[in-house]
Amino acid sequence: MSVSSRVRMSGPMIEYRAGFAAELVSLGYTDLSTAQQLRLMACLSDWLVDRGLEPTEFDDVAIEEFLEARRRAGHVEWRTRVGLAPMLGFLRGMGVVPTPAPAVDMSPAGQLIAAYRRYLTDERGMGWSARDFYVRVARRFLDHHAPAAGLGLGEVTAADVATFVLAECARRSVRSGVLSATRCLLRYLFVEGLVATELAWAVPSAAGRHGASLPKDLLPVQVNALLASCDRRRAIGRRDFAIITVLSRLGLRAGEAAVLSLDDIDWHSGDLVIRGKGRRDEVLPLPDDVGEAIVAYLRRGRPHCESRQVFIRVRAPWRGLSQPAVTEIVYRACARAGLPEVGAHRLRHTAATQMLRRGGTLAEVAQVLRHHDPLTTSTYAKVDRVALASLAGPWPVVTR
Repeated sequence: MSVSSRVRMSGPMIEYRAGFAAELVSLGYTDLSTAQQLRLMACLSDWLVDRGLEPTEFDDVAIEEFLEARRRAGHVEWRTRVGLAPMLGFLRGMGVVPTPAPAVDMSPAGQLIAAYRRYLTDERGMGWSARDFYVRVARRFLDHHAPAAGLGLGEVTAADVATFVLAECARRSVRSGVLSATRCLLRYLFVEGLVATELAWAVPSAAGRHGASLPKDLLPVQVNALLASCDRRRAIGRRDFAIITVLSRLGLRAGEAAVLSLDDIDWHSGDLVIRGKGRRDEVLPLPDDVGEAIVAYLRRGRPHCESRQVFIRVRAPWRGLSQPAVTEIVYRACARAGLPEVGAHRLRHTAATQMLRRGGTLAEVAQVLRHHDPLTTSTYAKVDRVALASLAGPWPVVTR
């Protein structure tokens, strides 16, 4: 007997029971979790009958009333919108219940932000992370300088820009990109004719400390400790081992590892397509150890699901990992290995420095890390002790 047939249901939701059960199974839900979700659907069906509502009337107001009814009835589970998410996602996808329209800010500032977001995406080719940061900076700038009745940006002065930047830098690191984000916004406002003069020059420059510190990497023994902390007897351990291998050997960013697709790997030619920053796609050779780690996960760890992403959640719903999830995997590996907590980007530095220490050149490092500015790669020259030793002069000998 199937799970769906074991859950008694009546009312308007009964015709969607089998389809919902099939979707839950495809997303990796266990029989117990599937049965619980179907009981929630049965509860909703009864509630709709009692209220005399059709499924098409289950809007945001009705959702809150349904949740409140469950709380009053003493239910301890699925009393929030988070609990309803699997069922609502299925019903909305089927067109059974209405999908709430996204809130649209029709104020002058809201329309400007929407246009600026399109500019960053279409004209600048920014990824979602950088774009959202630039938009947040723009929102705060408008909150400071745009009155509620209208934008009034024509009255913004260089002093206003400096005051805003100083306030932002007081609450975050200068290296966070707030200076670049503010300059980008001011140039956009000038091109759009919203300010009379280009005020990007009014954004002060940060102290010229590029290259003042050494790139922070991990020692080989520390990388081995991270890899050894992954229990490869379990699916989650094989997945985490493959992720850390990809990060430490190929120098991928966390976001690049997260979006890595099954279609990006050409097993015959041994190539790997990296979906990098600025929507640039570049091809790297797939080393044997990286390929073996990925294959071990694909064969004995990755769940069968519709997602084409390589790295998948281990719990239902089965979906591809996000950038923060990849970073969190590195954090957890550090904790297991007894190492100080480092992020995924530290493994990128490690990949670069290890290439140099094994005889690689800066040009090769730039190619693997996909740097388009030689200055970005030049910071790694300081860890190439062999090359630096040839530049060191003899220590002067003082004779008496």
